[in-house]
Amino acid sequence: MSATTQSDMLSEIREVNLSYLLLAQRLLREDRPTGMFRMGISEQLAEVLVNLTLAQAVRLAASNQVLCRFRFDDHAILSSLADKGKSVQTHAAILMASQPVAQIA
Repeated sequence: MSATTQSDMLSEIREVNLSYLLLAQRLLREDRPTGMFRMGISEQLAEVLVNLTLAQAVRLAASNQVLCRFRFDDHAILSSLADKGKSVQTHAAILMASQPVAQIA
């Protein structure tokens, strides 16, 4: 992989991370329980995210690791979400809601 490609990829990761952190903060500030449910996170993690300053969020986003992750590892759930049927998406949402929330280790 060329240095330019590597640099571009890291830049895109930072952009995704910052977008995710800012969206998470917005969801949590507008309606914390719903935001926690939609992101699949615990109250403890929600508290940390909502209290990040902009400078802290920017520093955290600068990581070379993607901060957000898929909430599902199951092929059936991913396939259901990709389908266009409303009932299938509802079923997938129910399955996702039954998964444990992310915790701070």
